Amino acid sequence: MIIRRRRALRGALAATAATIALTATAGTAFASGDPAGADRARSAVAEAGGQAERQAGDARRAGALAAEAAPVETPTFSMMGVHKETTEGYLYFPNGEGGFDPRHHLEISYDFLADVIHVDNDKDGRGDGTWFLSKEGVLTYHWFTEDNQQHSKQVGTGWNAYRTVLSPGSVGGAPEADLLGVDKTGVLWSYLAHPDGSLTARTRVGGGWEQYDQVEGQGDLSGDGKPDIVARDKAGVLWLYKGTGDYKAPFEGRTKIGGGWNTYDRLLSVGDLDADGRTDLIARKPNGDLLRYSGSGSVPAVFQAPVKIGSGFQIYNLL
Repeated sequence: MIIRRRRALRGALAATAATIALTATAGTAFASGDPAGADRARSAVAEAGGQAERQAGDARRAGALAAEAAPVETPTFSMMGVHKETTEGYLYFPNGEGGFDPRHHLEISYDFLADVIHVDNDKDGRGDGTWFLSKEGVLTYHWFTEDNQQHSKQVGTGWNAYRTVLSPGSVGGAPEADLLGVDKTGVLWSYLAHPDGSLTARTRVGGGWEQYDQVEGQGDLSGDGKPDIVARDKAGVLWLYKGTGDYKAPFEGRTKIGGGWNTYDRLLSVGDLDADGRTDLIARKPNGDLLRYSGSGSVPAVFQAPVKIGSGFQIYNLL
């Protein structure tokens, strides 16, 4: 099942390389004020055919048969690196022991790709939907339906109005994971998501987020069952924003985690990397060393001591 799901993700990435190229110049911006909702979504992007499509269907059928009985609240996702020189993609899948398996080479240029945002809407612990954000501001969504078919659609354009887009999980209480965006003026916005990846009109959360150079989160960090995020300010201090479950005011006031985080040039969350049921954080040093900060599930000591899990990652733009 895991192998088939990995193939499905590779297929989705291959499909995205083709569909983004067809849609990157489309239409009027939807992200800034009126994103594509369920009743005004863009027409579906043509699906990839051939072997990638068949692999995706096989993966979903295998996932449905092997779905866990109890919901998994802290999913585990892959990490993608785009090589800075060749622009080709590399996928890193978690090994279940706190690190990653050997990389999978995607022999296609992903120079167009700004971000990959995975979600686990069926609560089986693994991704079943992915937003792909292009540098041109095109947002597309790949997902599986109950008939075991993979689908792809363009959600909207104009998403390059945001310097950060992420999904910490469901900020509104529905089963589907939602989106957050920090625009270039430092305002944080929330979007509620539908099962097909389409989004409601955005809600303004608040300003002042220009003080942070990185915002990350994928799941619950504080142990209260609500998705949280962390933000690093320009002085290197990391702050926790606990989730509230209210999409209009999704976060409480910030709590200081600690200083010295400007040691790293990239922070990234792939959910539960060490398989202990708690959300973790990945940090990369400029020399390419990759470290895992395992989640503690409590506040204020949100993370345990870092553990080195790799080296040589300075060659990538990590997504």
